[in-house]
Amino acid sequence: MSKWYPKNGRVIFHVDMNSFYASVEVAYDPSLKGKPLAIAGNPEERRGIVVTSSYEARAKGVKTTMPLWEAKRLCPNLIVMRPNFDRYRKASSEMFKMLAAITPCVQPVSIDEGYMDITACVALGSPLEIAERLQNQIRDELDIPCSIGIAPNKFLAKMASDMKKPMGITVLRKRDLADKLWPLPVDAMHGIGAKTAEKLKKVDIITIKDLVEADTYTLKRLLGINGERLQKRAMGIDLRPVDPEAIYDFKSIGNSETLPEDTIDDREIEKLIRKLARKVSTRLKRKEVVGQNVQIMIRFHDRKTITRSVKLSEFIEEEETIFSVSYDLFEKHWNGDPIRLLGVTVQDLVDKKEISQQLNLFTYEKAASKEKLFQTMEKLTERYGENTFKRIKQVEDKSQPRTSFQKDYLDDYKK
Repeated sequence: MSKWYPKNGRVIFHVDMNSFYASVEVAYDPSLKGKPLAIAGNPEERRGIVVTSSYEARAKGVKTTMPLWEAKRLCPNLIVMRPNFDRYRKASSEMFKMLAAITPCVQPVSIDEGYMDITACVALGSPLEIAERLQNQIRDELDIPCSIGIAPNKFLAKMASDMKKPMGITVLRKRDLADKLWPLPVDAMHGIGAKTAEKLKKVDIITIKDLVEADTYTLKRLLGINGERLQKRAMGIDLRPVDPEAIYDFKSIGNSETLPEDTIDDREIEKLIRKLARKVSTRLKRKEVVGQNVQIMIRFHDRKTITRSVKLSEFIEEEETIFSVSYDLFEKHWNGDPIRLLGVTVQDLVDKKEISQQLNLFTYEKAASKEKLFQTMEKLTERYGENTFKRIKQVEDKSQPRTSFQKDYLDDYKK
């Protein structure tokens, strides 16, 4: 068994649910099995974009982020369902519990994928045996297919899990790179998007092998430090640990939303910014963090997008403050053109437990203004009892998260 577990190396799994949202819906309603299914937004509104689709729909050309009208043109009998994030979060939590039962070294990276370091799991069998049992358990108990990549590091495990879908298990060792990885087009590499691929192709880097053999100085000049990092990953070098605590390292919390139609209506814009501020505030409080930087994103009718931010003198979490700062930023930077999408983000997050409020020139006046109120409350409490005043909590925003990329709930499986 020791031949599968190198003395000085690691054995890493990347577990990736296949067509996760669609698979959860099929598990919930077996009558959907074998049918072309797409999970999308409101078909009546422009944000009706395909979030994910079943493999039957993909066979007809339906792709993620495709406008719904185009997906229906390609697949006239397409079944469209709106996302049910409560259902997806529950399935995700159950899936991660299965991973954590094998090893405590689990790092969720999104609602439907995560890494496992099984280097210390020699007693449980070979990596292939562990992967097969896990894959079968997820299928049998949740009725959801998954693919698993097995490799000596996170990058190669991620690439391996993409090589065979659905229900694939792929081993990718460093000695396999020349045959399995390097012949692939450079835009098939994890971490390289369309814009980066376009830059690389302009200097004749077409395949991953070309990236490996490229001049490092040229890559750094073209892509900065990321150029050298990508080259090392392509060579199979990735020292990042599987970190179970990484889910707590989010540095910002934000929400964005596409408007039903391009608008210059001040009331519609103000209403949406307030809605986004409320959602951000709710999530900040849920994670018990505060932030000191507010950013607004504006996407215009021609898809031109700008982001503007401001650093504040104090930490914030309240809806009204987030709204006020966001709306002020918007008014300063809006050029009057029709708006397609707005986003509000609070950055530079700090755990509430790690900070203590200091009365400075900015907070003293606010605190002092409340002193008479506090004194009055104390007197009434002495006279009428402890429960005279109750702090009214803001009603929790139960609206579901809009995408799978909001990571501030990925520790749910530990509860």
